[in-house]
Order: sequence, then C-alpha cells, then structure tokens
Amino acid sequence: MTDEPVPPPDPVLLEQIQRRVLWLSTLMVHHANSRPNPDGTKIGGHQASSASVVSLMTALYFAELREGDVVATKAHGSPAFYAIEYLRGRLSAEDLRSLRVFGGLQAYPSRRKNPAIVDLSTGSMGLGAASTLVSVLPELTESIARDERELADYAADIGAQNTGEPYRRKLSFVWQRLGETLAGRPGGYASAVDLVDDLDLIDRSLRANRGRRIADGRLADLRARVQIFGFHLAKLDVRLHANDLAEPSERVHETFAAVRAARERHGPCALDTVIVSGTESAGDVLAALELGP
Repeated sequence: MTDEPVPPPDPVLLEQIQRRVLWLSTLMVHHANSRPNPDGTKIGGHQASSASVVSLMTALYFAELREGDVVATKAHGSPAFYAIEYLRGRLSAEDLRSLRVFGGLQAYPSRRKNPAIVDLSTGSMGLGAASTLVSVLPELTESIARDERELADYAADIGAQNTGEPYRRKLSFVWQRLGETLAGRPGGYASAVDLVDDLDLIDRSLRANRGRRIADGRLADLRARVQIFGFHLAKLDVRLHANDLAEPSERVHETFAAVRAARERHGPCALDTVIVSGTESAGDVLAALELGP
C-alpha cells in the first residue's frame, strides 16, 4: 500500500456493509445471551454498544485505514469489530459463535488471547497511549527525565501522574514551561525555538511508532503556529533617523530599553530590525549597534 490518493468510497456499498456488520454483531450478542447458563444470567452483553459504533467502524476499516494504522476498539463494541474481521476473512462463522465462550472471542478485545486480529488490548474503561501499548523514542524518555530535573518542584507536585503515558507527561511539562515563560520565571522556554524543539521531538516519536495520524492532526497545526508566530503575534521594527543616533536623547535611550525588554520577554524574533534612515556613513549604523541590545 502507498500514500497515493485513493478513489472515494462508494456510499451505497458502505451502507450495505454496515447493515451486514450491524446484523452480525446483533446476532452474536443474541446467540451469547441465548446460551444456557447455570445461574440463568445472560452473558452476551447488549446490542446497543455495538450498534453505536457500526458506522464509524465500517468507515474506518473499509474506507479510511492505511498500512501501519492501529485501531483501539471500543471495548463493549467488540462484536462489531469481530463482525468486520469475519467479513474481511480473518474469522470464521464458528469463531463468531464463540463470543464469551472459554477460549473463544473475548468480551474485550485482547491481543494476548486473540493476537491474529487485535492490534491493542482494551479493557472495560478503554485506554490511553500508554507505554505498555505504545513505544516512544528513547530521546523522548530522556527529555522527560530532563524536565523532571529542571522543573523539580512541578515534578514533585504531579508525582507519578501519567508516568505510564509518556506523551501526556511530556505535554504536562510543556504546559508548565509555557506558564513559567509567561510569568518570566526560571524554568520557562528561553525562546520559541526551544518549544518548537519539544514539539518536533513529540512529532518524531509519534511518526516512528505508528502515530502518523496524530502527528498530522492537531500537533501539526500547533507546530505550524509556533513556527510562524513564536511567542509573539506580530513582529515589530524600530525606525530612527541617523541624527537621533549621533546625539541620542533620553527618548532614544528609552526606545532601545523597550527593544531590550521586548526581546527578553518575547524572544529575539519578536523585534530583530532597526531601520536607520538618513545614513551617510557606516558610523551611523554602528551608532545603532552601540545603543542596541
């Protein structure tokens, strides 16, 4: 498979497939509920959980998914997932009859028990991008350890929070650094370039570990905004006449003090140009450098 554009899916065909998926998943639950049970309870679950994801799952598996994509299935919607795997030829009719039978298809998709068809194991409460399920680059792990050292007070406050979810933990430190940057306190980003570096690291780790769709989504939008705007909304320029620089007044000194303050607060990219008009020699430009940051 390639990343080349593919023809749009046939909506009529998708509708036919999803009706088949709905019928199969409903029948699986009914079959499990009708199975004799010593204590009389029904063990098949309920059809609504599968019905609620049939359209989404059909669109994913028969129109959108590409090579390398991974799906974490809604746990209670597993019959819909199993029905799709049957239509794809990866399960037999006998397999479908084994829902919630010992040694058969699991109520919650299990990679350990059904490795041939399950990408990610899901429990009744779902999952996050946990390190037990998703790998990250060693570089990202090292970056988190560095954050914990440099932001020791914050690391102590959050303790072991999200230690098993490295992307969330890294982003929590990014959030904290942005707060320190805004307040002008130690531990903040020296410049927007450092924030870009953190976001680029997350991007590389995602792409190296089958997280391309996440990297191409909101993360890509955020990276683009930071690269364009940095920590400022619009870049400023300063314009002075050469005569003002020859014998600088208090106003000129105040202007350059404001330039230094802006660069310290918002980064050098926020104000990086001084325009000197009326120049007659290189000395006029050098005068600006002597007064500048």
